[in-house]
Amino acid sequence: MAVRRRRSRRSARFVPDFDPDFGDRALTDARHDIVIGRWQGIRDLLRDTGDDWPRRTHRLRLLAHAAAGSSAVESWRAAEPDHPDAAVLRAATEVVRVFDQAIAVGRGTAVDRGRLDATVMACLSAADARPADPMPWVSLLTVARLYEGGVGRAELRRWWDELRRRDPHNLEGHVQLLRYWSARWHGTHGSMYDFARDAAGAAPPGSPLPVLVQIARVEEYRYIADGARGRGPVRGFDQHWKHELAATEVRRTCERWVGGRVPGRARPEEVEPLNYLTHAACYAGLPEVYEGLFGLLEGRASRAPWLFTGEAAEQFARWRGDGRATS
Repeated sequence: MAVRRRRSRRSARFVPDFDPDFGDRALTDARHDIVIGRWQGIRDLLRDTGDDWPRRTHRLRLLAHAAAGSSAVESWRAAEPDHPDAAVLRAATEVVRVFDQAIAVGRGTAVDRGRLDATVMACLSAADARPADPMPWVSLLTVARLYEGGVGRAELRRWWDELRRRDPHNLEGHVQLLRYWSARWHGTHGSMYDFARDAAGAAPPGSPLPVLVQIARVEEYRYIADGARGRGPVRGFDQHWKHELAATEVRRTCERWVGGRVPGRARPEEVEPLNYLTHAACYAGLPEVYEGLFGLLEGRASRAPWLFTGEAAEQFARWRGDGRATS
């Protein structure tokens, strides 16, 4: 009992680091530039990132969210209209803005088709401006979800093929297509899991793509929990995280991804997917897995997926501080 009390006190003292940039100081500086109305720091950051596609995709995604509520990207485009990185960021920012509009009008209300088409054209223009870059195709796969009934299969397939031609293991692009095929959008739980498991099975050692299976499990949980809100618990759903297949897939993801990656501190772009894997390991009751993952994270937390199963900081601290905690 005394050991358990000490663990609880350590858990209570620990505060997760919810840095939105996951320790990427250069990204933090660039996002600060957006706040004060400067675009030069964004340009320099993307230039310095080069063709490191995982880091570039991650940085562009977070920059787009920061730029959506400002005129920074428009100022950059006005000053340097032919700069390819400005075109890519502008397209990603338009995707965030159209999603913000969809949230504002409420789920079930169709987004203006003309606005969606204009966003798609911005993405295609960005692809022309920087042909080797996978990010415009990630942006297209993201906005595809907002079309009522989805987009045509041939068009979706073309966008997917173009992404994979440039970066076949792009995690963000895979996540966006996984969500497209989820029951929340234009598919089913089955189609979502099939996509996740196929991608995980084809991924090389050290690739984060196996975590798609754990992301799919969160998507299923959100869908069913949202549908049951106000009607009590879903029968049998208490085993969602911890049945034999779920636990086996957590171990498999850890072996293939974490066991195959280059040793060392987790890169900023790895932090959020590592949180998905850690969350899954906790709720599957696998301390031999999640204790090592918490060590790799070094206290760096992302609000998703923890916020879907309770208060994010409390859960992260509790599981990190007490290997015997239960849900």
